[in-house]
Amino acid sequence: MKLYTKKELNSFFQALTYDDISLVPTVISTIKSRTEANTKVFFMGIELSVPVVSSPMDTVTGIEMAKALTESGCLGILNRFDSSLETVINVQNGGAGVLGAAIGLNTEDDVTERLVEAGMVICIDTANANNREVLLKCEHIKQKFNPKLMVGNTAHGATLRQLKDAGADSVRVGIGNGSVCSTSIQTGIGIGQVTSLLDVLTTRAEQKIDIEIIADGGIKSPGDVAKAIALGADVIMLGRMLAGTKETPGEVIKYNGQLWKKYRGSASFGVKMRNEFIEGEETMVAYKGTVRNVINSISDGLKSSMSYMNCYTLDDLRKTETFAVLSNSSYLERLPKA
Repeated sequence: MKLYTKKELNSFFQALTYDDISLVPTVISTIKSRTEANTKVFFMGIELSVPVVSSPMDTVTGIEMAKALTESGCLGILNRFDSSLETVINVQNGGAGVLGAAIGLNTEDDVTERLVEAGMVICIDTANANNREVLLKCEHIKQKFNPKLMVGNTAHGATLRQLKDAGADSVRVGIGNGSVCSTSIQTGIGIGQVTSLLDVLTTRAEQKIDIEIIADGGIKSPGDVAKAIALGADVIMLGRMLAGTKETPGEVIKYNGQLWKKYRGSASFGVKMRNEFIEGEETMVAYKGTVRNVINSISDGLKSSMSYMNCYTLDDLRKTETFAVLSNSSYLERLPKA
């Protein structure tokens, strides 16, 4: 079996997803227990206990989710569709910890200014960061208010320098990879998330660009979180894994004896509610209980992966250079059987 380095994976003849690769332990681990593994990370100057950032989707991150994630040592990015500005400001000033807030290209300066004054991370929430209007908005906000600024999304490293020069401190990587995103189907845009990440991370290293990378999309399990960090991502952005939890916006629905909650893409019809081009789907996900259970599961899985790989810190895990490329059969073989 051939083991691949990140450089070799980056030049692989096909675009790869998380399901296409596996981490391969090749040394004797000296970690006695996964509790010895440290999952702390400093992201945009904020210390997180687990490298998780929530997606600013209207069925994922409202006030309660953002607060719960802060309490779990993660970062919540409030969606830009239905959050009351006054409520957001009051929650932040009330000692909820550092929150993030998503804004759009048409968000007024006075709104952005108040969010920045409250000490919030600002996320310019667009489907395509490789756009002149996004760069202009980024540059304007950075020069006028100088916030911690997140921008997205991109699928390739070709414009990373331009995003940094416009003022971005971090960038969301991934187009068309979300479970309720139909961008690739509707537009033909998007490549495998592993390949997207590696291309952006390689560009960052080669050009020595001081910008943090968010793996956004395609994460289905704690194992995928470990893979994304091993590839070099600074943090992971989650949508579906957090969807269906108690803290997400929306009511719990009972259907056929099962509890469900709504989950939809930010460009779905339910969000836009207008006759516009749709690049997102709507679905129902099973109710999962409190989000803390999800975060604990991610933390435990990540720590277990680190113990296999003999990695005491996330920086250790990011140095991984032993990956396998899986056939479809080898991927299916590893799945639990009923």
